[in-house]
Amino acid sequence: MNKGCILVTGASRGIGAAIAEVLARDGFTVGCLSRSGALPSRNISEDDVQARFITAECDVTSYESVKRAIAEVMRQADMPLVGLVNNAGLHMDGDAESQLIDEFEKVMTANATSVFMTSQIAYPYLRAGGNGTIVNIGSFFDKLGVKRNAAYCASKAAVGAITRCLAVEWASQGIRVHNVAPGYIATDLNKDSLLTGPLSRFLAKRIPTGAPGTAEEVAQMVRLLFTVTGGFMTGETLYMDGGQGMAL
Repeated sequence: MNKGCILVTGASRGIGAAIAEVLARDGFTVGCLSRSGALPSRNISEDDVQARFITAECDVTSYESVKRAIAEVMRQADMPLVGLVNNAGLHMDGDAESQLIDEFEKVMTANATSVFMTSQIAYPYLRAGGNGTIVNIGSFFDKLGVKRNAAYCASKAAVGAITRCLAVEWASQGIRVHNVAPGYIATDLNKDSLLTGPLSRFLAKRIPTGAPGTAEEVAQMVRLLFTVTGGFMTGETLYMDGGQGMAL
């Protein structure tokens, strides 16, 4: 039985692709939004899982692009929208004294403004369905001071604030909003640097659980938030960092 449609931004690769796969395997139709409009880059052989993907090209920094992509997915899905995962994002580091303001604003737009904008566009569809869940993908950098990462840290802190505000404002409409904030996560995009060499040895000492997490672990947490019954928990940030963010 199909459980309804969930939109996932940045669904073509990395954490977003893992989230899309897990949700599809759980019985949801997944609207996969990405710049390329490609299917999730996962090894999926089952036709019934593949059939639950609907792809659309989407630039999350453009209001018209997001609006058009969501409308197209909902047209093809022809079922209620029950969820949204704001996963797409951008990382650009730079020294605070010299980073271009244009770069700072680009990171803020891709990571924070896009979360508010996509949620706003999805809101009428979620409200029409009677209940809905939004899961934002933040970062444990939201509570840290990290050299050369002022823009990224600020943008992820903003995601937490947006999560809390939307949760309070939309609770009466039956919409829950959560923020999953991963630490270092090994994906197909970064696993070589995270799992081998000097950085892997540093992280093995720095992360209390001993190693970076996996995209699949993040995806399973997101799945849990869509399948748990009851709506009393909302507006919270759930840290998945192996304890690194609280370790001395």
